[in-house]
Amino acid sequence: MKVGVIGLGDIARKAYLPVLTTLAGLEPHLHTRSRETLDRVADSYRIPAAQRHAGLEDLVGAGLDAAFVHAPTADHPGIVTRLLEAGIPTYVDKPISYHLADARRITDLAAGRGVGLAVGFNRRFAPGYAQCLEHPRELILMQKHRVGLPEDARRMVYDDFIHVVDTLRFLVPGPVDRIDVHARAEAGLLHHVVLQLAGDGFTAIGAMNRLSGSAEEILEVSGQDSKREVRNLAEVIDHKGQPSVRRRGDWVPVARQRGIEQAVTAFLDAVRAGRPQTAEDALRTHELCERIVTSVMRQS
Repeated sequence: MKVGVIGLGDIARKAYLPVLTTLAGLEPHLHTRSRETLDRVADSYRIPAAQRHAGLEDLVGAGLDAAFVHAPTADHPGIVTRLLEAGIPTYVDKPISYHLADARRITDLAAGRGVGLAVGFNRRFAPGYAQCLEHPRELILMQKHRVGLPEDARRMVYDDFIHVVDTLRFLVPGPVDRIDVHARAEAGLLHHVVLQLAGDGFTAIGAMNRLSGSAEEILEVSGQDSKREVRNLAEVIDHKGQPSVRRRGDWVPVARQRGIEQAVTAFLDAVRAGRPQTAEDALRTHELCERIVTSVMRQS
């Protein structure tokens, strides 16, 4: 199975290539614009010269069975469009685009051509988060904070807060009938944002502070006198009277802990089975992100 990897930055090198290069039956083909980076990364995984591609068209011409796109977000629309037009099932890092119109066009293109399109919301596959579906979720709280990183609202929401948005959507136990957004921006930079989703019998709150003094991610789901807390996707604390702590095993790979390995496997299994994945649900997350950006800009 020939699999293209486009973009060889941190996320590709740290999360995806360690998984893809160890799966049996996969032939990785790499592409990035920097020849130096291409050769350095390919050398580290002993990937032959014939599987290194300096141009996107050269990569497409290799006869790919699937592709992973880890290029900068601004480059996603052009790259993903070309792959889908070539009939190549594509997995793209979130977001599809910084702009909702592009995300809709690309989602429609994939559906119209019957080509699989998956978006990299790995937290849906992270064991600590996925297992929360088995717990009462009357109240969902998710925090994802950074240190010293206030940013343009569109970039901050679509590149980072989108994980919070999608995780809340994944975990809410029913239809959402109320959406509230609160934020603080200064000099054109977004400092913090809070999203609240509510429905019949549940409330979900997501928060991100880019000046929090701490880089952390905390998820809590609770109800019916029980609570599950997940810290940094690695430590799970179940509360029912007394807390019970379960930490990531010493030999559990980070990619498995964060759901990367499972997301990759699910995508490739769907490709092998000829079962095109759809990005329609991922598009709903992009639509909510656009609503958040619009609200933030109105408030600032």
